[in-house]
Formats: sequence, C-alpha cells, structure tokens
Amino acid sequence: MRTRIALRMLPALLAACLMTRLQAAFQPQGSERERGDVPGWVMITLMSAVLVAAILTVARPALVSLFESAIAQVQK
Repeated sequence: MRTRIALRMLPALLAACLMTRLQAAFQPQGSERERGDVPGWVMITLMSAVLVAAILTVARPALVSLFESAIAQVQK
C-alpha cells in the first residue's frame, strides 16, 4: 500500500526537484546578483556621448551665434 502511494507521488516529487534545480541554475549566486548590467550601461553611456558629439558638431555654429547674441544683449 505504501509503495503505491510513494509511486503515485514520484512524478510530483521529481517535478519539484527539477524545478528547484532549474531555478538554482538560472539565478545568479551572491555577488553576481549585485553586479548589474555593466556592459549595457557602458554601451548606453558611450552611445550618449557619441550622440552629443555628433549634435554638437552639426549645431556648433548656431549655438555659438546664439550665445554671442545673448551676451551682446546682456551687455547693452
């Protein structure tokens, strides 16, 4: 009788064991959890810097004239 009950519970126990092992395999351990997505942040920062440099290169003459006219109005 006990053997039949144990055999009936075997698939559920195996599934629970498998799920526990899969969760442990896919969750980072200890210090890896706190690391974050460093390469992603580096890429975002680098892309932002390149974008600002490109916009500044294109818009520099307009920004310089805008600044000079603002300073000229303040000095009057």
